[in-house]
Amino acid sequence: MTANDAARLIDISAVQAYHGKKEIDELVSFAKKYRFISVHTLPSWTRYLSKALSDSPDILVGAPVGFPSGGAHIKTKVFEAGQLIEDGVQEMDMVLNIGKLKSGDYAYVLEEIRQVRAVGKGLPLKVILETNYLSPEEIKAGCEICIEAGADFVKTGTGWALGGTTVDTIRMIKEIVGHRIKVKASGGIRDIDTFRQMLDLGVDRFGMNVLTSIEIVQSFDK
Repeated sequence: MTANDAARLIDISAVQAYHGKKEIDELVSFAKKYRFISVHTLPSWTRYLSKALSDSPDILVGAPVGFPSGGAHIKTKVFEAGQLIEDGVQEMDMVLNIGKLKSGDYAYVLEEIRQVRAVGKGLPLKVILETNYLSPEEIKAGCEICIEAGADFVKTGTGWALGGTTVDTIRMIKEIVGHRIKVKASGGIRDIDTFRQMLDLGVDRFGMNVLTSIEIVQSFDK
């Protein structure tokens, strides 16, 4: 794998509450230098990000839906997705309703993903489970719902929950989904060894902080 190959597997983001123009401009600069596959910001910055990346069609404009708790009403998530599309988003990472999933209301979770999927049409849709809050049985249920709803990826976390995504969690998810849906590992991935282990397990996309992302990409040039 080359450095460019690695970069094309990594989403970089500025989605903390305090991230503003300065951090987003830095993120865009790094994305253009290393050719990361996408940049994600909070929704209010999507239009700005779209303009900043207008000269780089190989770098996708990303944003979250229902972030970070997943607890918004279905209609709110649908509206947010529609606004993001109007603002130029090219892929969306949606937080499913974690409380509904844990309560066994699978029909609700299925419906919200289906509705956001319908708004997004051909855009890549990643659905965030927030696995650190879930039991193995709930992770399995969440994965199956994502597949049934037509999501493109199941994603492990927002990066806001305590703890990070582990290799064991990725192994469990891959055993559940096989090749039926893509997998994005996000949250707490801090070193090249973890990256490589998850890659070997079949992870299709990674979400990491920009400094770790740069270190990992540079390691493939050594």
